[in-house]
Amino acid sequence: MIDPNFEKKVIDKEHDAWLSLKAVIKGFLGNHRAENAKKLVDDMLEAYKKLGCRMSLKIHFLHSHFSFFPSNLGTASDEQGERFHQDVQKLEERFQGRWDTTMLGDYCWRLKQEDHSKHKRKS
Repeated sequence: MIDPNFEKKVIDKEHDAWLSLKAVIKGFLGNHRAENAKKLVDDMLEAYKKLGCRMSLKIHFLHSHFSFFPSNLGTASDEQGERFHQDVQKLEERFQGRWDTTMLGDYCWRLKQEDHSKHKRKS
Protein backbone atom coordinates (compact mmCIF):
# COMPACT_ATOMS: atom_id res chain seq x y z
CA MET A 1 0.00 0.00 0.00
CA ILE A 2 3.00 2.27 0.24
CA ASP A 3 4.23 1.81 -3.35
CA PRO A 4 3.94 5.29 -4.94
CA ASN A 5 4.15 3.86 -8.47
CA PHE A 6 1.03 1.75 -8.01
CA GLU A 7 -1.27 4.72 -7.46
CA LYS A 8 0.16 6.43 -10.55
CA LYS A 9 -0.60 3.39 -12.72
CA VAL A 10 -4.24 2.84 -11.76
CA ILE A 11 -6.72 5.18 -13.39
CA ASP A 12 -10.38 6.17 -13.12
CA LYS A 13 -12.53 3.38 -11.70
CA GLU A 14 -9.57 1.33 -10.50
CA HIS A 15 -8.16 4.34 -8.68
CA ASP A 16 -11.50 5.00 -6.99
CA ALA A 17 -11.74 1.35 -5.93
CA TRP A 18 -8.18 1.42 -4.60
CA LEU A 19 -8.79 4.58 -2.56
CA SER A 20 -12.03 3.18 -1.16
CA LEU A 21 -10.29 -0.05 -0.16
CA LYS A 22 -7.59 1.92 1.64
CA ALA A 23 -10.28 3.94 3.44
CA VAL A 24 -12.03 0.75 4.62
CA ILE A 25 -8.75 -0.72 5.83
CA LYS A 26 -8.00 2.41 7.81
CA GLY A 27 -11.51 3.28 9.01
CA PHE A 28 -13.04 -0.15 9.59
CA LEU A 29 -10.51 -2.98 9.69
CA GLY A 30 -8.12 -1.25 12.07
CA ASN A 31 -8.11 -1.04 15.84
CA HIS A 32 -10.64 1.80 15.89
CA ARG A 33 -13.77 2.10 13.79
CA ALA A 34 -14.36 5.47 12.13
CA GLU A 35 -17.74 7.12 12.71
CA ASN A 36 -18.45 6.89 8.99
CA ALA A 37 -17.28 3.27 8.66
CA LYS A 38 -20.62 2.08 7.24
CA LYS A 39 -20.40 4.75 4.51
CA LEU A 40 -16.80 3.74 3.78
CA VAL A 41 -17.90 0.14 3.24
CA ASP A 42 -20.86 1.21 1.08
CA ASP A 43 -18.60 3.46 -1.02
CA MET A 44 -16.10 0.63 -1.47
CA LEU A 45 -18.82 -1.76 -2.61
CA GLU A 46 -20.14 0.82 -5.06
CA ALA A 47 -16.64 1.43 -6.47
CA TYR A 48 -16.09 -2.29 -6.99
CA LYS A 49 -19.55 -2.66 -8.51
CA LYS A 50 -18.59 -0.02 -11.11
CA LEU A 51 -15.61 -2.22 -11.98
CA GLY A 52 -17.98 -5.13 -12.59
CA CYS A 53 -16.88 -7.12 -9.54
CA ARG A 54 -19.31 -9.55 -7.97
CA MET A 55 -19.95 -9.65 -4.24
CA SER A 56 -18.58 -12.75 -2.50
CA LEU A 57 -20.33 -14.33 0.46
CA LYS A 58 -17.80 -12.77 2.83
CA ILE A 59 -18.35 -9.28 1.46
CA HIS A 60 -22.11 -9.80 1.51
CA PHE A 61 -21.84 -10.75 5.18
CA LEU A 62 -19.77 -7.61 5.85
CA HIS A 63 -22.30 -5.41 4.08
CA SER A 64 -25.49 -7.00 5.40
CA HIS A 65 -24.37 -7.59 8.98
CA PHE A 66 -22.17 -4.57 9.59
CA SER A 67 -23.20 -4.24 13.25
CA PHE A 68 -22.11 -7.85 13.86
CA PHE A 69 -18.44 -6.86 13.67
CA PRO A 70 -16.67 -5.48 16.76
CA SER A 71 -15.42 -1.89 16.70
CA ASN A 72 -11.82 -3.05 17.14
CA LEU A 73 -11.38 -5.51 14.29
CA GLY A 74 -7.65 -4.90 14.16
CA THR A 75 -7.21 -6.63 17.50
CA ALA A 76 -8.94 -9.85 16.39
CA SER A 77 -6.60 -12.80 16.48
CA ASP A 78 -5.55 -14.85 13.49
CA GLU A 79 -7.42 -17.77 15.05
CA GLN A 80 -10.71 -15.88 14.86
CA GLY A 81 -10.13 -14.94 11.23
CA GLU A 82 -9.11 -18.46 10.35
CA ARG A 83 -12.23 -19.83 12.03
CA PHE A 84 -14.45 -17.62 9.86
CA HIS A 85 -12.71 -18.88 6.71
CA GLN A 86 -13.07 -22.49 7.87
CA ASP A 87 -16.78 -21.98 8.57
CA VAL A 88 -17.34 -20.48 5.13
CA GLN A 89 -15.39 -23.31 3.51
CA LYS A 90 -17.65 -25.87 5.24
CA LEU A 91 -20.70 -24.01 3.97
CA GLU A 92 -19.31 -23.92 0.43
CA GLU A 93 -18.79 -27.68 0.56
CA ARG A 94 -22.23 -28.27 2.05
CA PHE A 95 -24.10 -26.16 -0.49
CA GLN A 96 -21.91 -27.31 -3.42
CA GLY A 97 -21.76 -24.08 -5.39
CA ARG A 98 -25.31 -22.87 -4.71
CA TRP A 99 -24.99 -19.29 -3.51
CA ASP A 100 -28.24 -18.11 -2.03
CA THR A 101 -29.83 -16.62 1.06
CA THR A 102 -30.30 -20.07 2.55
CA MET A 103 -26.55 -20.48 2.78
CA LEU A 104 -26.04 -17.18 4.58
CA GLY A 105 -29.00 -17.84 6.87
CA ASP A 106 -27.56 -21.24 7.77
CA TYR A 107 -24.24 -19.64 8.72
CA CYS A 108 -25.91 -16.96 10.87
CA TRP A 109 -28.10 -19.53 12.59
CA ARG A 110 -25.08 -21.71 13.41
CA LEU A 111 -23.32 -18.73 14.96
CA LYS A 112 -26.35 -17.98 17.10
CA GLN A 113 -26.67 -21.61 18.22
CA GLU A 114 -23.07 -21.93 19.40
CA ASP A 115 -22.60 -21.56 23.13
CA HIS A 116 -19.26 -19.98 24.00
CA SER A 117 -19.73 -19.97 27.76
CA LYS A 118 -17.88 -22.47 29.91
CA HIS A 119 -20.51 -22.54 32.62
CA LYS A 120 -24.22 -22.92 32.34
CA ARG A 121 -26.74 -21.65 34.79
CA LYS A 122 -28.41 -24.42 36.77
CA SER A 123 -32.08 -24.11 37.57
